[in-house]
Amino acid sequence: MYEAASAASTINSATITIVGAGPVGTLLALLLARAGRNVQIFERRADPRRATTESGRSINLALAARGLVALEQAGVLATLRREMVTMRGRQVHEPGGNSALMNYGLHPNEVIHAISRSRLNAALVEVAAHTQGISLRFEQRCLDVDPVASTLQWRDEQSGQVHTEHAPLVIGADGAGSAVRAALLARGALQEREAPLDHDYKELVIPATASGGYALERNALHIWPRGGYMLIALPNPDGSFTATLFLPVRGAAPSFETLAAPGAARAFFTREFPDALALLPDFDAQYEQNPQGKLATLYCWPWHQRGTLLIGDAAHAIVPFHGQGLNCGFEDCALLAQLLASGEDPLRCWARFERERRPNTDAIAAMALENYEEMRSRVLAPDFARRKQLAADLERRFPGRFIARYSMVMFHPEIPYAEAQRRGALQEAVLDALLAGSSEPLRLLDNAGL
Repeated sequence: MYEAASAASTINSATITIVGAGPVGTLLALLLARAGRNVQIFERRADPRRATTESGRSINLALAARGLVALEQAGVLATLRREMVTMRGRQVHEPGGNSALMNYGLHPNEVIHAISRSRLNAALVEVAAHTQGISLRFEQRCLDVDPVASTLQWRDEQSGQVHTEHAPLVIGADGAGSAVRAALLARGALQEREAPLDHDYKELVIPATASGGYALERNALHIWPRGGYMLIALPNPDGSFTATLFLPVRGAAPSFETLAAPGAARAFFTREFPDALALLPDFDAQYEQNPQGKLATLYCWPWHQRGTLLIGDAAHAIVPFHGQGLNCGFEDCALLAQLLASGEDPLRCWARFERERRPNTDAIAAMALENYEEMRSRVLAPDFARRKQLAADLERRFPGRFIARYSMVMFHPEIPYAEAQRRGALQEAVLDALLAGSSEPLRLLDNAGL
């Protein structure tokens, strides 16, 4: 009994090793350090405070309420405010050239914030570097994790030397291509399924104007919906916009396959996005040089094996169309830090974390896919604006009982994703009935259980 108690005490006080110094791994380290834990982070890339940004390789990020709550808990939200640009709604650019702003919510505080992944990451690392209890180790590539032997093996990318050390508690926060997950998969400790989207993406930068201003409305997420594909643009603090084209990978025009021919991409933009093309003076060079990114939803199970746990995209990567990948990962961090702060054995915390979190990550994965259809197609439907207005009217008349699903996801962190998904399905039935002519919204809400 003494040996068992001693082992539990040892693992409870052990240094936590986080693989991955991206936003999720770094935020988790900050939350754990604030609670008195010692944390070391291994990252295969160079220090983002000194490294050159890789252009065209990551979609600009959107911060909403769930992410803001976690950043506030870590004490870094005030530091990041200057890196954020507020977006109050969707600026929809229709095929005929008309443009209209659709507000995200009913209240002034119901906004989301655009932020550069690289700037966010560098800012979080800067805070972590000056936080007691956190050790940052860059250019260290994780080669293997053995949860049975409690070891971590890595290679120093500068010297080429391979090292192995005792690591009883390892958290894989190293993204969709996780080396930690690969190590567990190779040992038969988990199963995974990747569901690729048949659409890829390509990023383009709309520069600031000659005077340093914004070429488009600053406080909006711009969308050019075109049915089977779309272009979006998010504002940056320097006056530029990060634009992203989402398009089928192959097949009949338009697709990335058909745009490979010389001049095809410019002809496509001239036809479909002429106003955006006019803001891209170096369009041809950007389109040719920037990489074509892949999109997929990742499912794996279980997320933990003995002292090793997966978190964020390493456990449940989703497509970006609800702007919740980062927010979901940050919410992971807040929950895990809360569980560990209870003093419960970390291995029990791993199991409880997965049990509580998985229904919600499954829900947001499904809703993100559905939101792609809304963004690229349904916003153009004749009844879309009427449906949104009706939902807003119901929210005003029955506050607390009817909150649009989008608002529940983006602005109500107290409502779990799975509950937002459940209530959203019931609300759609209510809206269908009202649009069909019913004049009794209260009875419909009662019947739906809302």
